Amino acid sequence: MNFELIPVRGKALSAEFINFPKRLYKNDANYIMPLDKDIQMIFDPARNPTFSTGDCVRWILKRDNETVGRIAAFYTKVQKTGKLMGGCGFFECIDSQDAANMLFDAARDWVKSEGCDFMDGPVNFGERDSFWGLMVGGFNNPSYRENYNFPYYQVLFENYGFKPEIGQTTSLISESTFNFERFSKLSTRVFSNPVYTFDYLRKNNLEKYADDFIKIYNQAWSFHENFIPMTHEKIMVHMKQMLPILVEELNIFVYANGEPVGFYITVLDVNQIFKHVNGKMNLLGKLKFLYYRPKVTRIRGIVFGVVPKYHNLGLEIALIMKFREAMMKNTQFKDNELAWVGDFNPKMLSMFESMGAREIKKHVTYRYHFT
Repeated sequence: MNFELIPVRGKALSAEFINFPKRLYKNDANYIMPLDKDIQMIFDPARNPTFSTGDCVRWILKRDNETVGRIAAFYTKVQKTGKLMGGCGFFECIDSQDAANMLFDAARDWVKSEGCDFMDGPVNFGERDSFWGLMVGGFNNPSYRENYNFPYYQVLFENYGFKPEIGQTTSLISESTFNFERFSKLSTRVFSNPVYTFDYLRKNNLEKYADDFIKIYNQAWSFHENFIPMTHEKIMVHMKQMLPILVEELNIFVYANGEPVGFYITVLDVNQIFKHVNGKMNLLGKLKFLYYRPKVTRIRGIVFGVVPKYHNLGLEIALIMKFREAMMKNTQFKDNELAWVGDFNPKMLSMFESMGAREIKKHVTYRYHFT
């Protein structure tokens, strides 16, 4: 088949790694290019803190000197257990099982050589709120930093031997579908309890809310088998990146006796802007960002959590009601995308359904075992 697998080194191949999908999806009206800088940052040890606990390599696949695929492979060490988590991601490929197998083989062999027992894919070399999972349903309106792919990718992964590990549901809710009366009654007990106070993120005090986020996150997610604690360095990188797409009052924190115990973090669905910038945030891209920002109509919830001690006390519902209250004041926004909830969290999925949310997209995180 004349395939040639080339490790990505140097500026030219790094640029080709980013530019290949732009050609691959050129006839797909639903595709929205990720920002070049967002992809570049992931593979830059100076800007991605994940390199402190792992490593990453990339390849491009060529046929007759034409790029037909790409993939990245990586591992991270879980501090809690000392285990190595293997992964592959940023997979793009023509509709060819032979081509896909060459890319998967390269990732498998490298991850295995680093001491891992499996690799997950397609996942991010970083946090789970970005570029995580293969899209298997809802192939329209891809959101910012969300994996979008051709439907045939599912066949390529599964034919190779990847097995579903996590199902990831993204839902949508609007004021017209929200079960307001029921949730209003359920939240009354929380709002009338002086123990609880609510606040929203203020950009001029980012360090404070970063610390509050870490306290909540590291308690709320610690039960996950492969939990990696959030650090101040990591969260500050993310928050500074998100500043232009944060609406302060739509990021809600709840406190119990002054201690942070829950949050709902959201961003603008800026793919409504980025579909116009072709991946480039140059001067023209920045001008387009300023022009289209007031036209964004959707908010995307990216992380929602309450520390275990305060589960089943109504704080989750109260956070949603506070968020709705803020949405009502920001009439620019019509819809709230709830991304993503894993099938390991049926309680949250059930709550979203009872709110009146409907599933609009489905991703799957696959796992390939080496033994």
